[in-house]
Amino acid sequence: MKTTIHSELDNVLHTINRASDTFNIDIRELEQKMSEQNLTEEAANEQALLYSLNKISMDQPQWTFLAAHLYLNELYSKAATNRGYNKGLKYGDFFELINDLTKLGIYSRDLLDLYTKDEIIELGKEIDPEKDYLFNYVGLFLLTDRYLAKDYEKNLYELPQERFMIIAMTLMKNEDKSKRLSLIKEAYWALSNLYMTVATPTLSNAGKSYGQLSSCFIDTVDDSLDSIYLNNWDIARLSKDGGGIGIYYGKVRALGSDIKKFKGNSSGVVPWIRLINDTAVSVDQLGQRQGAIAIYLDVFHKDIMNGFLDLKTNNGDERRKAHDIFTGVSIPDLFMKKLREVDQSGRGIGEWHTFCPHQVKQIMSWKDDNGVPLGLEDFYDESDNSYFTQKYEDAVNHPLLPRKTYRAMDIMARIMVAQLESGTPYMFYRDEANRQNPNKHVRGEGYTSIYCSNLCTEIMQNMSATVIQKEYLDEDGNIVIIRKPGDFVVCNLSSIHLPNAVRANILERLIRIQMRMLDNTIDCNNISVGQAKWTNEKYRAVGLGTFGWHHLLAIKEIHWESDQAVDFANELYEDIAYYTILASMELAQEKGAYRLFPHSEWQTGAYFKRKNYTSGRWRKLQEKIQACGVRNGWMLAVAPNSSTAKIGGSTDGIDPLYAVEYAEEKKNFKFKITAPDLNHHTYNYYRRVRHELSQLWSIKQNAARQRHIDQSISFNLYVRHDIKARELLQLHLAAWEQGLKTTYYVRSTSQTEIDECEACHS
Repeated sequence: MKTTIHSELDNVLHTINRASDTFNIDIRELEQKMSEQNLTEEAANEQALLYSLNKISMDQPQWTFLAAHLYLNELYSKAATNRGYNKGLKYGDFFELINDLTKLGIYSRDLLDLYTKDEIIELGKEIDPEKDYLFNYVGLFLLTDRYLAKDYEKNLYELPQERFMIIAMTLMKNEDKSKRLSLIKEAYWALSNLYMTVATPTLSNAGKSYGQLSSCFIDTVDDSLDSIYLNNWDIARLSKDGGGIGIYYGKVRALGSDIKKFKGNSSGVVPWIRLINDTAVSVDQLGQRQGAIAIYLDVFHKDIMNGFLDLKTNNGDERRKAHDIFTGVSIPDLFMKKLREVDQSGRGIGEWHTFCPHQVKQIMSWKDDNGVPLGLEDFYDESDNSYFTQKYEDAVNHPLLPRKTYRAMDIMARIMVAQLESGTPYMFYRDEANRQNPNKHVRGEGYTSIYCSNLCTEIMQNMSATVIQKEYLDEDGNIVIIRKPGDFVVCNLSSIHLPNAVRANILERLIRIQMRMLDNTIDCNNISVGQAKWTNEKYRAVGLGTFGWHHLLAIKEIHWESDQAVDFANELYEDIAYYTILASMELAQEKGAYRLFPHSEWQTGAYFKRKNYTSGRWRKLQEKIQACGVRNGWMLAVAPNSSTAKIGGSTDGIDPLYAVEYAEEKKNFKFKITAPDLNHHTYNYYRRVRHELSQLWSIKQNAARQRHIDQSISFNLYVRHDIKARELLQLHLAAWEQGLKTTYYVRSTSQTEIDECEACHS
């Protein structure tokens, strides 16, 4: 070697030699390349790392772990320098880390106030540096770049296993002290072995003095100026703290409706959505990314064809565009049935009428038992009673109620054109979502409780608008506004790493601690919007999900397009549902059931009957639940899991693989990636990828999975850019017919990358 290559390069080569034995990598070419270059001591590590990373390919996928080894050495060195301990140590003193970052204001004081020094020292001894070698390079890079704690100058302090321990300590801080340390160690076991991931906000903010822990929020906007602007204020605060937002706009009056009886004055929903678009852009998340907001509108709303479906397209009047928000359409069964009405030539003839919700309330005069005016959006069809359909027909037949009438197929065509161009709108099947709601007792059967989903279409919980009841001047001269809080939905997410957990056969143990972590998130969280915090504590809803489905199929040697995959999804997700509900029941035994458990379908047993859960284990569990309740009003939701699936070294959510070998590119990196656990056995199960696979098989799998999920699933449709309209329509019809509650993006081969919500990709 040339004399300019010093001990740093020797250390790198030593690490490479050691790692090459572990991963069965031929490093002779790398050694030759490095020895020929005139590398400085400073550049040796980085250049070796980049060169090794570029060697990743289908025939040598293990290079990613060698690159991770090298990157770890760099992280250990940086942390040692910044924290002032011996570079020969991988990890420094854990108590000193907490003490230093608390003094700097990065960590919350809770860690030092709630734990003794001896407890922190004991937990520090549990930290296992060897677990760092479970990361591949991309996973380690993302974890370091986005989530590990740094000082205000972005100097690295925290290392991966310390982040996991801090998360465990944060989520268990309110547990009984007699068992708290053992619960922390169990949570650390689950995180450090990459058996699970927590939501992106939890991964980033747990233990810190800023931010909150929940992924997404959903609000309902009432038809008033107060509600529109208060919603904007609330979502700005939540967006600032890192939450993704879903908003239901179906109650807001349409373009041309009256205001205070003055005809034709309403500007409709589009200008208000543009205002929200500006909020999303203006209120970013500590400079990391702009806010992420989805707006949902009913397909029977008069503005659906008057600008809403064109908000993200590139044609038309730019003054009526909102390119930075995402859109979703709430669709009743009746609309899908109208799509199937065709003439002899196959042309769609089903008529569809759209209405202004304000005019419906004025003219139809529907009211609930408390005298509150109701609109079409407030009803849904049950399996044995067509509440919505009857109200819709009553509206259609009323001679004084204004409407706009279209062919249902024309509306669907506009939806599909927008989807192929921008990926949205999302599809929300409102009747199925409300039929399957275990907490419909809050409003009663036939009355809509769930109006829309969240930014990633996997959350569905009871919703209602917050309203101002009173405003007055108190004796001290303060203006006091009293708001009656509505149900402002909160998503508390966490996901199982399916390949790791299934291979280790630890699902029951894992889900038990994972559900406790999720439930504790509710009490540990610091949500800036009061009604969201109130709703969170009222229902104690969580969303346990999964990622790595295609990865799991590959290692199980199951082809995607097969009945075996559908059957496996059905069996596996029934087990996951069972262990999840069991864990929630055990938490209820210990801590009490959620507030609205009485008369819910969990309590009456209707949930289990509808799912046909009749085996012995389910009957025993149902009996226990009737005796002591469940801790959480909703429990299961499968999020997209893109970012943290990469941290875990697996495939995204329930999605098929993008390609066996591809380049992952974001704002600050571009890496080559190969399919996880790629070898001559698994290749055959990976080789047909996203846009090559039959989406009908994906729908069948997801229908089998959806049966066991009490909320929903982020489910993408992957299509070619030249797909025929009839073919895409058949996919949507199949998704609806097979009982899916939502579909997420329609991703065509011609679309550029879509900016997605990081909060749910966990």
